[in-house]
Parts: sequence; structure tokens; C-alpha cells
Amino acid sequence: MESNTFACEGICLVNLFSRFSLTLGVTAKEEAMGSVYKIIELVGSSEVSWEDAAKKAVETASKTLRELRIAEVDQLDMKLENGKVTAYRARVKLSFKYEGGA
Repeated sequence: MESNTFACEGICLVNLFSRFSLTLGVTAKEEAMGSVYKIIELVGSSEVSWEDAAKKAVETASKTLRELRIAEVDQLDMKLENGKVTAYRARVKLSFKYEGGA
């Protein structure tokens, strides 16, 4: 059986690709009306877990953005220092209703 381990000195990042999304309250009526949404990308970080990292990204964005709709975790990685995990990071695509003017 092959080993998938590697040596790391200093700071290393390990990428683990994963996708899941969270719907934040889009109604069928809004979907039928053909609303427009803007999508931004954020990175949340946590010393506890990937879930906590994603949650922190959404909660921080919700302080300044309105009408949040969908949060999609696009990528997960870990920050490593001297071979130890020091942080979990989640890259989140977050959509919110676009309220553009003229």
C-alpha cells in the first residue's frame, strides 16, 4: 500500500477540494421573478474546524451585506506550521440580491 504523506518544513498549505452549499432563504416567488444576484468570494479561517471557518465568513459578510441568498463552500484547505495544523480555511462563494441603480 502506497503512502500519501509528504515532508513539510515551515508553513505549508494542504488543499482539500469539497463543495456544498447552504440556501439562505430564496423563495419560489423570487426565483420566478428572475431576480439578479451578485456573487463574491470570501475566505474564512478558524482554529476549530472547516465548518466554523465557513460560518465565520458568512457571519462577517452579513454585517455589511443585505439579502444574502446562497453560500457555497468552494474549497477547503489547512494552514500547516512545522507539520501541525494551525488553521482550517474555507473559500466561500456568497450570493446576495443585486440592488443596482441607474
